[in-house]
Amino acid sequence: MPPLPLQFVTSAGNVRDLPDSPAEVAVVGRSNVGKSSLINAVSGRNDLARVSKTPGRTRLLNCFEVPGGATVVDCPGYGYAEASKSTRAALAKMTERYLLEREQLAMLLVLVDGEIGPTRLDLDILDWVRENELPHTIVATKHDKVKSSHRPRRVKEVAAACRLDPGDIVWVSAAKGTGIERLRGLLAMWLAAPA
Repeated sequence: MPPLPLQFVTSAGNVRDLPDSPAEVAVVGRSNVGKSSLINAVSGRNDLARVSKTPGRTRLLNCFEVPGGATVVDCPGYGYAEASKSTRAALAKMTERYLLEREQLAMLLVLVDGEIGPTRLDLDILDWVRENELPHTIVATKHDKVKSSHRPRRVKEVAAACRLDPGDIVWVSAAKGTGIERLRGLLAMWLAAPA
């Protein structure tokens, strides 16, 4: 599967400021889970989404577009400890409102760190997503950071924690390219589907 030809469109502080879209995929996850690196990997570009050594740099809804107008939105990371409590609350509210109000949302990618497994915060977000019946897929990042001898057990552990079958989780490594072609194929399917 070739890279997705994503282009940056806009950064928005409100769901109403996002462009119209026939179908949209949103990306959420903890601040250091690798959202920007993953967007760069699926696009085949190193400079599309800004990757920072400091977690929590994403403070807006960053919108990327494929030809035809379908969009991918990178949401602010949650759990960023160095941001003030009020800033964290405002970012969470903005993201929550976006996820609940965006009619074009075809799929939500919930990223969890495959190296450490889902945290309590990840599981709380997952519970909220399920309660609100949002279409979602779990993507476990940093596959390359899990020792090969530990991978079969880690795959089962992450799936069990998320209350899913192991095959329901997409494992990826933005650094090594593991699982990126599979994710590109899924993204292309979701972005082609009417929301």
